[in-house]
Amino acid sequence: MTQVTSSSTATFRALKCKECGEEYELAALHVCEFCFGPLEVVYDLSSLRGRVTRESIQEGPHSIWRYRPFLPVATENPIDVGTGMTPLVRANRLARRLGLKNLLIKNDAVNMPTLSFKDRVVSVALTRARELGFTTVSCASTGNLANSTAAIAAHAGLDCCVFIPADLEAGKVLGTLIYGPTVIAVQGNYDQVNRLCSEVANTHPWGFVNINLRPYYSEGSKTLGYEVAEQLGWQLPDHVVAPLASGSLFTKIYKGFQDFIQVGLVEDKVVRFSGAQAEGCSPIAQAFAEERDFITPVKPSTIAKSIAIGNPADGVYALEIARKTGGNISAVSDAEIVEGMKLLAETEGIFTETAGGTTIAVLQKLVAAGKIDPEETTVAYITGNGLKTQEAVQGYIGEPLTIQPNLEGFERALERSKTLHRLEWQPVLV
Repeated sequence: MTQVTSSSTATFRALKCKECGEEYELAALHVCEFCFGPLEVVYDLSSLRGRVTRESIQEGPHSIWRYRPFLPVATENPIDVGTGMTPLVRANRLARRLGLKNLLIKNDAVNMPTLSFKDRVVSVALTRARELGFTTVSCASTGNLANSTAAIAAHAGLDCCVFIPADLEAGKVLGTLIYGPTVIAVQGNYDQVNRLCSEVANTHPWGFVNINLRPYYSEGSKTLGYEVAEQLGWQLPDHVVAPLASGSLFTKIYKGFQDFIQVGLVEDKVVRFSGAQAEGCSPIAQAFAEERDFITPVKPSTIAKSIAIGNPADGVYALEIARKTGGNISAVSDAEIVEGMKLLAETEGIFTETAGGTTIAVLQKLVAAGKIDPEETTVAYITGNGLKTQEAVQGYIGEPLTIQPNLEGFERALERSKTLHRLEWQPVLV
């Protein structure tokens, strides 16, 4: 094994293969040379017990960097654009609609700076990229990651080139171009884009956040676990429901909970993990339903493009977590995804993208099947903003009632609205 190094204040000590256990230096590596298994960061968390406390975390910045000792960066001045500490919303109206008693929404649809959870992983990846000496950063993306990489690279003064499928939603394309990166639109799906980026990463000395920087990048998702535990008063929930794309987010939320247990910040308990996929790209859900321990790649065909990864890198690990915690992995149709988006918006005022619609639709499906206990404290993770995927709901949410500028026109429109929406126009008691 190559000698590993880190700063005196850093707790991450090596990269380690998840399959064979071989360790590597803390470099831009992501695949084991011996068994081709994925590499992940390992830490000396024992050194944090007693040194990192609830109070010391709460005294930190109002961002993911309050958890810096748990993240794979050595610097004391990370790239901080205010990412993290997003609301944990008590979703009472949605809970009543579904028949639950204690439902919360972790709302990364308002994350900074680009309105998705990807801001977390990119903040970590680019901080580490800068430490490793990269001056150009890149990624393969279904949209949200491109937005985040371009924005945070601009803030950090790094050159940026991102790769996206050519048929991406307009909001996500514009939400990347505005930051001035080089954007390469590839005629193919995400898996094809990712394969191309792997070739580029072998020929250009760039930091690809989800390729050669992937072990560091993926650790940023742990902060979604840390924040929920802190926001629940230093307790873990009973059940979480989260979207599945590569499976990395799912596994890292689990790892975040385990980190806090190991350091003594929360009491140990089993949290049930359930995952959500679109039927048009559901390789992990299919493996779960068929009780397989391997993933069969699929060709994506769904409106939920942000989670349409046909060959998920961490799929088998997501399967393992769902099974050992007593959770589930399920899939829903595109029509159900749209209804999920509408349901969350109508009950809680949260406009999510298609990945969030998938999560809410699967949540509803699991409740109906009796697979979520109404008494459980359940957290649903909403990972992106609906303004990015407006195309998904066009034609399904009605049109404005256009009138002439007079009272008669308004009254006719009001009667029509009552008929269309079956509204009970009652005064609101405050």
